Amino acid sequence: MNLIFDYDGTLHDCLKIYAPAFRKAYARLVSLSLAEERAWPEHEISQWVGLSANEMWERFMPDLPQNLKEECSRIIGDEMLRLVRGGQARLYPCALEALERLSRVHTLIFLSNCKRVYMRAHIDYFHLDDYFSSFYCAEDFGFQAKHEIFGRIQKDFAGDFIVVGDRFHDMEIAQKHGLKAIGCGYGYGQAHELISADFIASSVEEIELCLGRM
Repeated sequence: MNLIFDYDGTLHDCLKIYAPAFRKAYARLVSLSLAEERAWPEHEISQWVGLSANEMWERFMPDLPQNLKEECSRIIGDEMLRLVRGGQARLYPCALEALERLSRVHTLIFLSNCKRVYMRAHIDYFHLDDYFSSFYCAEDFGFQAKHEIFGRIQKDFAGDFIVVGDRFHDMEIAQKHGLKAIGCGYGYGQAHELISADFIASSVEEIELCLGRM
């Protein structure tokens, strides 16, 4: 079986590095008098985890000039990379152990809305290539939607697929291609985003239990 894994919010507890990076970019907007100074609790910031940069800005500050969206996106991306390389990134508990077990019997495929440099930093830091057979990031496909990128994955791998993820982008792959899906209820998606999932996992370890029921 081919298992398509989302990364941020599914395996990686992304808020550990995304929250401080977002606050740094927001401080830049405050310094330009384009936003009011305020505290940003993590539960508010978490709504943007797993979205592409374009989706994030369209939801957060759609009227911000494009050049500033790009500048702030660079601030967020650069800070997240700095934190990963500085050892601040954290996977969910038992994630690597679960990947080790799953990789013995399944083909694991990485699919994220991230940029290549971000993906590469995580591959290197967590040695993800010990577990995953192939890696796909949205930047390599012009930031197409995940369900569109799946067309390429389907050409690269024979057999059946199951999608594992925490946001609507992941469930959309399954819906549009007639696949089974495991929703990660411990991630950053809201409950309604996972309503189409065949099973809901409340931890990384429960993903294996869900697979056993399929």
